Amino acid sequence: MSELQNQAIINEIRQILQSARENVARAVNNELLFAYWNIGKIIVDNEQAGSEKAEYGKQLLKSLSKELTRELGKGFSRSNLQNMRLLYLNYPICQSLSGKLSFTHYCELFTVSDKNARSFYEQEALNSNWSVREMKRQIDTSLFERMLLSEGKTNKEKVLMLAKEGIVYRKPNDILKDPYVFEFLGIPENKPMLEKDLEKAIIIKIENFLLELGRGFMFVGSQQRITLGNTHYYVDMVFYNKILKAYVLIDLKMGSLKPENIGQMNMYVNYYASEVNDEDDEKPMGIILCADTSEIVAEYALGGLENQIFASKYVYYIPNKQELIEQVQSVLNEIGEKNKKISD
Repeated sequence: MSELQNQAIINEIRQILQSARENVARAVNNELLFAYWNIGKIIVDNEQAGSEKAEYGKQLLKSLSKELTRELGKGFSRSNLQNMRLLYLNYPICQSLSGKLSFTHYCELFTVSDKNARSFYEQEALNSNWSVREMKRQIDTSLFERMLLSEGKTNKEKVLMLAKEGIVYRKPNDILKDPYVFEFLGIPENKPMLEKDLEKAIIIKIENFLLELGRGFMFVGSQQRITLGNTHYYVDMVFYNKILKAYVLIDLKMGSLKPENIGQMNMYVNYYASEVNDEDDEKPMGIILCADTSEIVAEYALGGLENQIFASKYVYYIPNKQELIEQVQSVLNEIGEKNKKISD
């Protein structure tokens, strides 16, 4: 038997075992979720039987934790029992739980108080197959609020859509965030850097950057050369998005957005459309990531362009969540006032 045949057999056996292990893990996860849901139901049912529910509930969790830990071992802390209780209260129909998410995923989701935001993170965890660590990072960096603010067109319909479906790529600018968060680089907020050093730092942490970019991104390369006449130009970073079926070109700028940055990106996008795209590729898009953006500069410099070119801000630290929430609420209130005036 040839070495090639041996390898084919090994690959087939490997796939069978991998599939079996995944099925076992999924079955175990489903059983654990069902067990924890039932424990939560028992706790809630017994709480309701108490004369003073709040105080009785606290005492019940405390005594259950002590007895179950003594008899069954770890996993029955008061906080864990509280999460089982929340699992039942938030998902009173057991079938609404997804076997694709672990109990630890759900425990992390319970830290999100806003129901729309929690629903969004749950849907995105399913869509993007996030690990618990990845989901925690997206919650910590306020992805829900950043997506709502990304187009400057926050409205209640968009809130409900994100909560129900997660991020759906219907048009190129659906992939945008504002701001992009590079906290994974560990760079102090006010540390001066050169563009090439920022690019190098991102490439070293490319997996983290891909998570921040979103679903469907593949890294093509950095400093991708474009030659026009006798002059060489270099695109900082090039990605391909499998969902949009389009190249995504990214230029990093240490300062604020300048009109010439947009002209240069427009040239890059035109080149990729003409020289690099395959027949079934959609039009390329360009994103200029700046330390700061001016709405006025962006409005006039980007207005009227046929190409899909966008400007967004990046930060080195996790944004203040409360400020983002207040910003979203401010926009919603403003839209509500405008609609009220129109109806009056």
